[in-house]
Order: sequence, then structure tokens, then C-alpha cells
Amino acid sequence: MKTIAITDPVQIKEVIDKCPYCMVGITDVEGNPYVIPMNFAYRNGVIYLHSGPEGGKMEMLAKRPQVCVTFCEGHELVYMHRQVACSYSMKSRSVMCRGKVRFIEDMGQKREILDFFMSRYTDNPCTYSEPAVRHVKIWEVAVEEMTCKAFGLRVSET
Repeated sequence: MKTIAITDPVQIKEVIDKCPYCMVGITDVEGNPYVIPMNFAYRNGVIYLHSGPEGGKMEMLAKRPQVCVTFCEGHELVYMHRQVACSYSMKSRSVMCRGKVRFIEDMGQKREILDFFMSRYTDNPCTYSEPAVRHVKIWEVAVEEMTCKAFGLRVSET
């Protein structure tokens, strides 16, 4: 089985768009890894996330705003030889992004991002109360580094 790097921006966006959620890696206040699944929206090299305004994540990000965001799609079990355990792999594609979290505080920007965010998950028009917008934390991660790979490919597929 082969792993190949994907560099075509159209294919990379295709992987991201197929994912219903992403995994966000943060460093906790003691320096340990902390990974959480989150809903997201992505456009033009920027990942948007949202959370509550308080708690452990906010403390972690205040100290270390660097994050790693991973998207993974396709999970097909494949093998070269049915009876050889080490010939099994998972056919999938993943994108890994690194960047720093910046919080959006402007109420107009927050509403615009929430509209964009919700358009990813539903066709229903959504409204937001003033307190809801004020209290939601909108994370903006400008992607500084992005890699994409395809795993579990047979030689004939590369």
C-alpha cells in the first residue's frame, strides 16, 4: 500500500468539504496534547470554529494559541493479501493544518461567520439572539501550514 502527498488545492478542499467535523489539537496548560472534535467551516485558507466563552479550552488557547486541525475522510479497509495482517490498511485521505487561533469579537463579523458556518450544515435560515452572538466564541484559524495525504492506495491507484 502506498501513501501519496496531495498538493492540488481543489482536491484538498474536496477532502475538507466531505468531513462533517474536524479534530482540533490544542496544548493544555501543563503542555500536554488535548484533542477535541469540533464542527467547522472553511474558506479561503481560514478555518472557523466556535465554542462557549469560558472553560478549559479558553485557558489553554490564552497560553498557547497554536492549534493543529485535522480532517479525515473515507475509511475503507483494504489489503494486499487477505491472510497477511501487515498488508491491511485503511484507504482514506486526510488534511492537517496548523495555525493560531484569533477570536472574532465584532458582532457583525460574528453574525456573518455564524451564517456561513450554519450554511455548511443546513439549508434552513437561522437567526441568533443578541446574547447568543455576544457569548459565542468564534475561532478564526488562518492556515499557516497545510498538508494532505492519501493512504492505503494500491500501486495501480497511484
